[in-house]
Amino acid sequence: MTTQNLPLDSSLKDTPLLSTSELTISFNERCVVHGVNIQIPRGSRVALVGESGSGKTLTALSLLGLVRGAKVSGKCDFEGRDLFKLSETELRGIRGSEIAMIFQEPMTALNPLFTVGDQIAEVLQLKMGMTQKAAWDKAVELMDETGIAQAGVRAQSYPHQLSGGQRQRVMIAMALACRPKLLLADEPTTALDASLRLQILELLERFQTEFGMAILLITHDLNLVKSFATHVMVMEQGLVVEEGLVADVMRFPKHPYTRKLVDSVPLRDVVEAFDESLSYELTGNAEGSNSKTGLKSEAPLSVKPDFDYVIEAKSLSVHYPVPIDGFRGWFRRGKFTAVKDVSFALRAAQTLGVVGESGSGKSTLGLASLGLLESQGELRVMGKVWGRAKHMRALRAKVQVVFQDPFSSLSPRMTVIELVGEGLDVHAPHLSTEERQRRVLSALSDVGLTQKEFSNILDRFPHEFSGGQRQRLAIARALILEPKLLVLDEPTSALDVTSQKQVVQLLQGLQRNKGLSYLLITHDMAVIRAMAHQVLVMKDGVVVESGRVEQVLSSPQNSYTQMLLEASK
Repeated sequence: MTTQNLPLDSSLKDTPLLSTSELTISFNERCVVHGVNIQIPRGSRVALVGESGSGKTLTALSLLGLVRGAKVSGKCDFEGRDLFKLSETELRGIRGSEIAMIFQEPMTALNPLFTVGDQIAEVLQLKMGMTQKAAWDKAVELMDETGIAQAGVRAQSYPHQLSGGQRQRVMIAMALACRPKLLLADEPTTALDASLRLQILELLERFQTEFGMAILLITHDLNLVKSFATHVMVMEQGLVVEEGLVADVMRFPKHPYTRKLVDSVPLRDVVEAFDESLSYELTGNAEGSNSKTGLKSEAPLSVKPDFDYVIEAKSLSVHYPVPIDGFRGWFRRGKFTAVKDVSFALRAAQTLGVVGESGSGKSTLGLASLGLLESQGELRVMGKVWGRAKHMRALRAKVQVVFQDPFSSLSPRMTVIELVGEGLDVHAPHLSTEERQRRVLSALSDVGLTQKEFSNILDRFPHEFSGGQRQRLAIARALILEPKLLVLDEPTSALDVTSQKQVVQLLQGLQRNKGLSYLLITHDMAVIRAMAHQVLVMKDGVVVESGRVEQVLSSPQNSYTQMLLEASK
């Protein structure tokens, strides 16, 4: 396959800090990156864009010799040195000190057994030869510079005790500890809410200007590219298919793949007009539809519903115990209110969107709605008090969840038939092997995964699928129990733009065809616009604004809602 790299803009050719020539990466004679040419000038901001599997992260990792088990060929010139010809010892001297990297998921990149302060200090001790105390003081200073409040206290925290935004700031502090000349930022804002994304971008821009370093941004987020980079390279299946100034490429994309990425915005495709006096309770497998709403379902609608709402909360609150400083903490514990007096009601075949920044309480509200957190107030599911109803196991089958990151939520040791069919072990243990397999295949078909497309699909493991396909597996795992309510916790934030659009379309179709209700927890306003009927805006555990989605998003009354909408542009 021939290289399709286009010449970079002339401004990028002036004394590049790093340049590659015919960079090729192969695994077992299978070529996955084909002759890529990159030029990164000093002090520049270049973006490498593409879907999952396009080869962008592999390309970045290869620059530091971090692609294990691969054959890397070509040339990589970094200030007169060919990185591909250096020994492991020589590369180790460059990593972190001259070329640093921010990895995609800080929760897995940070060591859970050590405090974040110790992990930053370790870099300073190894690379800068600092004493233990000097390295610790510098680590706290770096955390303070990245905007972490109470840096001295937070430095003693473990990764799981920090929020997503704080963990990402720790990763940035660690990467910038030695003032590198080049920073490789691999999806540095993935899964962060809109305002945090802006904060992280502003932070990187400030440090880039202050240190004069260059940044190679690896991302699938085109809004991020438009806000941050000056030049962009678009990768598809290991090839750079288009590159140039960001403004030119985004406004006038030439390659069909680039046009597809630019156009990958979720479109609204939900049943808008419906009769709130009707319930969409499913009672069987016969084909049915409602002429007033146009909603198609796999079963006829019940004439006399047993409940008005699929889920209803009144003055729902969630409190966490926290330690109290001083001698008073010997006798009692304090209380932190994560969710305070939240009320909502969700009808069948509708979507309630819950938006807010990290720490706003939206995920806590979702866990409480699932009955996984102790809460105060009244919570009813299909007319029954949640947690105290008779036959709770049968009721729990009707409320399922799809988590944010399918790679973390799906066990890597289980095959597809074990993963998707696991709920049947609890709720339908009487099924025969044949019936169990039939149900698993049916659930997979509902999410667009078939045996025709994937041979031996039932015996495959999660790592054999792409990110979007893994999320489809997670949805099939929830659907197999024929639920009425799905709690969707950031179901698209870990996916690239085209996979996001596909998953949104899938969820929209499932809602139309099965009458599903969604409690959608997200920070992505584009997903809210595409899917939600009602929306709650949360800040510090409190609902600051709520209403029909078109009303709230078109005419926001609260300044916090206005800020979220502005940050999402």
